[in-house]
Amino acid sequence: MTKQKAVITAIGGYAPDYILNNEELSKMVDTSNEWIMTRVGIKERHILKGVGKGTSDMAVEAIKQIFEKTGTKPEEIDMVICATTTPDHIFPATANIISDKLNIRNAHSFDLNAGCSGFLYALDTGSKFIETGAKKKVLVVGADKMSSIVDYTDRTTCVLFGDAAGAVLLEPSSDETGIIDSILQSDGFGRAYLHMKAGGSVKPPSHETIDNREHYVFQDGKHVFKHAVSNMADVSVEMMKKHNIAPEELAWLVPHQANLRIIDATAQRMGIDKNKVMINIERYGNTTSATIPMCLYEWEKQLKKGDNIILAAFGAGFTWGSLYLKWGYDTNEM
Repeated sequence: MTKQKAVITAIGGYAPDYILNNEELSKMVDTSNEWIMTRVGIKERHILKGVGKGTSDMAVEAIKQIFEKTGTKPEEIDMVICATTTPDHIFPATANIISDKLNIRNAHSFDLNAGCSGFLYALDTGSKFIETGAKKKVLVVGADKMSSIVDYTDRTTCVLFGDAAGAVLLEPSSDETGIIDSILQSDGFGRAYLHMKAGGSVKPPSHETIDNREHYVFQDGKHVFKHAVSNMADVSVEMMKKHNIAPEELAWLVPHQANLRIIDATAQRMGIDKNKVMINIERYGNTTSATIPMCLYEWEKQLKKGDNIILAAFGAGFTWGSLYLKWGYDTNEM
């Protein structure tokens, strides 16, 4: 008996209107457009402005597009998974807040935090509920307001991150399209190199932690870069070998958008041309859980039913992984 697969049937994306470019950043910290472009390939990033605005607000805008495209009603949604590193609150889950704002009642909803690999982890998790028959319509969201935890006096990190949200609708596949396989891994040794020093139960907020600026992203860039290059490429190549996918048979690589050099290195290891790699880091920066769905959202019109696609990511934890899927629809069918 053929296993039931989960397929992406719609996608939505959202980035805030305000754009923080390199010229403006160079007035805030000791940096320059040339320095940033040479090292990470980012020209601008979108920033969510407004009192009381959080990750859920961006996620809601992305999901609204899915509802509009497909005619799906809130009451039809069985599950909402929100992959995020920047939840609206410590609790309740941002997925609960998203559901409330969209009038999704009684759905199974929760957050998932795997750093920049969060969307892959959440997509894999949601697909399992479809495969078992437990759920029929699952919303998987990758959303982060990274500007809320970025220290804009630290030139090594403030140039990297932006805000955005991407969402997909998963449903049972009626053919050979859908999520085929995933390789997801982690190694906790990496926590020393990429984390937030305070704000959790080990080191709760205090006047001292605030004064020491410990509620922002801390990153040891050299260590993160080294492990990201090797691990993201390794699992992507492993996925190709596992399913006998030749470079010419792969339609697209959708990599996490953290650093242009990491993306290039992964594509080279896989033996694929750069024109098969989705890259939008220059315009958005690293939006953490949102980078991969934002790529799919922007390239949606170029995707064809049956396309072989590999998603790949590396994030805090360390976490990393690849996911292989066959795209489920032609855009003109929607």
